[in-house]
Amino acid sequence: MERARIAVAGASGLIGGALARSLTADGHTVVRLVRRAPSSADEVRWDPERGSVDTAGLAGCDAVVNLAGAGVGDRRWTDEYKARIRSSRVGGTTALAEAVAGLPEDVRPRVFVNGSAIGYYGDTGAREVDESAPPGEGFLPQVCVEWEGAAAPAREAGVRTVFARTGLVVAREGGAWARMFPLFRAGLGGRMGDGRQYWSFIALHDEVAALRHLLDTGGLSGPFNLTAPHPLTNREITEAMGRVLHRPTVFPVPAPVLRRVLGEMAGDVLGSARVLPKRLLDSGFRFAFPGIEGAIRAAL
Repeated sequence: MERARIAVAGASGLIGGALARSLTADGHTVVRLVRRAPSSADEVRWDPERGSVDTAGLAGCDAVVNLAGAGVGDRRWTDEYKARIRSSRVGGTTALAEAVAGLPEDVRPRVFVNGSAIGYYGDTGAREVDESAPPGEGFLPQVCVEWEGAAAPAREAGVRTVFARTGLVVAREGGAWARMFPLFRAGLGGRMGDGRQYWSFIALHDEVAALRHLLDTGGLSGPFNLTAPHPLTNREITEAMGRVLHRPTVFPVPAPVLRRVLGEMAGDVLGSARVLPKRLLDSGFRFAFPGIEGAIRAAL
């Protein structure tokens, strides 16, 4: 993509922040969507949970990337927090999609990349799934279906619309790995539950590169799994963490303990998602860190 003006919702988060830095470094203009009064020309006011956005601020942008949403792993899943997880994604996506669709065609963004998650597939056990698989059952699959469905106004207005179904991002600054690294460094890491559940991971570097690939490559639309090509079990990932950090991994966390501490969210930790990035690979994308050890070393 030639130098472009790209609006990013969620630019203060782990992935959005890394994407914004990457785009800026290459000379693109990043317009950040903020929930306060804008303090500069490259900020646009919005309120995702109330479904409002300053539409004029999106006029003239070449693309919109929506990575906003309350953190799934930030808190225990009370009914109140589950409602926030849903509303922050569905409401925000609806607001952005309608804003994009409502702009005159000559100033309308050409691309809308909307965040999603491999939670779409639910618990797949040891079964491999790609983008052709149907949604699973449960809270997260339902949220993902609604989240992606909320982008319909942009798609129906003729805007190329992409869904980035992201896996577990290997990064030091946030997400699951930000909590795991200190434990493993201290020699307190270990498998979770029986360790047989598959974790579909992706290095933060590859996550950003994949998002940029989806932005830059014309003709790509619909869902894309942003996961490394070879998912591994929690046991295999635990062993890799021990090898890279030169620490023992002898402190497993039994499933009953996880369920007691995490409540309903434990199902996401103990569940298995063996997700393959078929469409991403078919589109010509190549991973810099396809293996877990490389992804861990890149994060460090």
